[in-house]
Amino acid sequence: MRILIAALWIVISLNVVTAKTIRVGKTQTVQTITEATALADDGDTILVSPGLYKEKSIYLHKRVYLIGIDHPVIDGENKTEIITVTADGTVVEGFRLINSGTSSIEDYAAILLSTVKNVTVRNNILENNFFGIFLKASTNCRVEKNTISSNARSESSSGNGIHCWKSDSLVILDNKIDRHRDGIYFEFVTNSIIARNISTNNIRYGLHFMFSHQDDYIQNYFKGNGAGVAVMYSRQVNMIYNFFLESWGDAAYGLYLKEISDGRIEHNYFEKNTTAVVAEGSSRLKIQHSSFKNNGWAFRIQSSCMDLDILENNFTGNSFDVATNGTLMLNRFSNNYWDKYEGYDLDRDGTGDVPYRPVSMFSMIVERNPTVMMLFRSFITTLMDKTEKVIPGLTPENLKDDEPRMKPLQLL
Repeated sequence: MRILIAALWIVISLNVVTAKTIRVGKTQTVQTITEATALADDGDTILVSPGLYKEKSIYLHKRVYLIGIDHPVIDGENKTEIITVTADGTVVEGFRLINSGTSSIEDYAAILLSTVKNVTVRNNILENNFFGIFLKASTNCRVEKNTISSNARSESSSGNGIHCWKSDSLVILDNKIDRHRDGIYFEFVTNSIIARNISTNNIRYGLHFMFSHQDDYIQNYFKGNGAGVAVMYSRQVNMIYNFFLESWGDAAYGLYLKEISDGRIEHNYFEKNTTAVVAEGSSRLKIQHSSFKNNGWAFRIQSSCMDLDILENNFTGNSFDVATNGTLMLNRFSNNYWDKYEGYDLDRDGTGDVPYRPVSMFSMIVERNPTVMMLFRSFITTLMDKTEKVIPGLTPENLKDDEPRMKPLQLL
C-alpha cells in the first residue's frame, strides 16, 4: 500500500512539474491563441496579453486554463463560433469576445460548451454575438460574473444570452445580460441554480424555462424584458427573492406559469408589470411572502389551475388584484393584505372580520371582452363593482380571502 501511495505522489508531482504556461501576444514567440492551443497539453495555462486577436473557431479540446490579461479582444469577424470547449475541467476567463457569426440554421455562440464536465466560464465581456454562452449536454459547469450584451432587434434574428440545453447541475451566477432574445434559457436542464443575475431589456424573456425540473432561481433581477419570466412544463422549480419589474405590453407579464407543479414562489417583488403573475394549468404551488405593487393585474389565475396556495402576500396599488376566466376555483387565498379591502376588525386581532373578494365584476367582463377596458375608471364600472359586492352573481363564489390582513406584512 505504501509503495502504491508513493507511486501516486510521484505521478502527481510529475504532472505538476510538467504543466507549463504559454504566453500569447504580439511581442511573444506565440502570437495567436489558436497556435497556443495546438502547443498546449492537459493542465497547461494559456496566458493572453492585451490586444486585438482576429480569430474564430478556437477549439479547446485539451484541459487548459485560458486566461486573458486586461480583457484582450477576440473578434470573430461575424463568421462562426469564437471559442468551442470540448475538454472537461477547462477554464475560460478574462476576455472580451465580439462579433460571432449569425445564422438561421446554426446556433453560433461566442463560447460553446459541448458535452463537458466541470468547465468554468468566468469574468468575460461578450458583445454583439448571436448566442452569448451556449451549454450543450454538459454537467457541473459554472457560468459566473460575465457581462453579456447584444443588439437584438427581433426574435428570429437573435439568440439567447446564456443558453442551456440538456444539462445537469449547472451554476449560473452573478451575470449581467442585456438585449438578447432571452436573457437566460433552460431546456431539459435539471438540478441547477440561477442566482444573482441581472437580466434586462431582452426582446422576449429575462428567463425562460422549458421541461426543466428541480431547479432554483434566487435573487435575480429582471427589468424591462418583453415578457418577464416564463416557466413552462416543469416541476419542482423554486423561485425565491427575485425582482420582476416593468414588463409592459398587451401580452406582457412579470412571471408566466404554464403547466408547472410542486414549486415554491416566495419573497418575490412584482412592480409595474401589465400582469404580475399569470398561472395556467398549474398545480401544487405555494405563492407567499411576496409583494405585488402598481401592476395592471396582480394575479391572473386560469380555471385550469388547482391547489395553488396564495398566502401572506401584499397587494397594493394594482388596477386589478385578481382575474380569472371561470367560476370554479380550486385554489386558496388566505391571510393576504389587500389595499382595496374595506372591511373591519372589531376584535383587533389584525385580521378582517369579513372575507375579501379580490375579483371584481368588471375584471370578469374584461376577461370575456377585452375591449371593455375602454370603460375602466368610469362611473358605470364603479357602480357595477359596488352592486356585485352587495348581490354577488358573476364573480366566483369561493374565490375569496377569509382572513385578509388589516396591515401590510413586512416582506423581503
